[in-house]
Amino acid sequence: MLLELASVTDSLVNLATHLIRDLGVAGVALLTMSSGVIGVPGSEPTMLFAGFNVFQGHLTLIEVVIFGLLGDVAGASIAYAIGYTGRRELFERRGGRLHMSPARLDRAHVWFERRGAPVMLVSRLIPFARAAFPYAAGVAEMPFGRFAVLVTIGSIPWITGLAVLGREVGSNWQSWRHNLEYVDYLAAAILLAVIVYAIARRIRGGGGDTAPDVA
Repeated sequence: MLLELASVTDSLVNLATHLIRDLGVAGVALLTMSSGVIGVPGSEPTMLFAGFNVFQGHLTLIEVVIFGLLGDVAGASIAYAIGYTGRRELFERRGGRLHMSPARLDRAHVWFERRGAPVMLVSRLIPFARAAFPYAAGVAEMPFGRFAVLVTIGSIPWITGLAVLGREVGSNWQSWRHNLEYVDYLAAAILLAVIVYAIARRIRGGGGDTAPDVA
């Protein structure tokens, strides 16, 4: 199973590299947008390879960062729109099956109003969370203007850092891509631990507004 997953991942990365070679910065924007909506091929390999192209002199760092950021924010905005427009289907037609209700949606909205800013900023630096939280923000009706500003601010260090890293490591970018997968696993473990801690607090009665009750 893991070998099959690795094969699929490598195929997606190969597709990404060809797209950047053929389309340049437009390919960078398309790939980061796709990563923001469906999570693949991922901003890490995309921006590392884009940085490698800067190392080779095919692209400049500033244009790679700008187009990578534009695609990243566009992808997150599309995910937000899907969450926002799809919440009616989710809650009105499937709410009972999913144990959801308008009251729980209201609580999620209140939680995002109170805690959404720092959570959204931090989530842009966590590989798994950065693809999921825009959907959650849309479902919880976080104001789009606020969402867009937070996503942009949070994405700048992520996109810039990966592009600079790709430029600095040069032809070793593939090795760094594999090394970053371990960082992904660590980030996922930390995020899971935080979620478990929040749920445990709510079970013990100390939850308050620690997390949106949407499940």
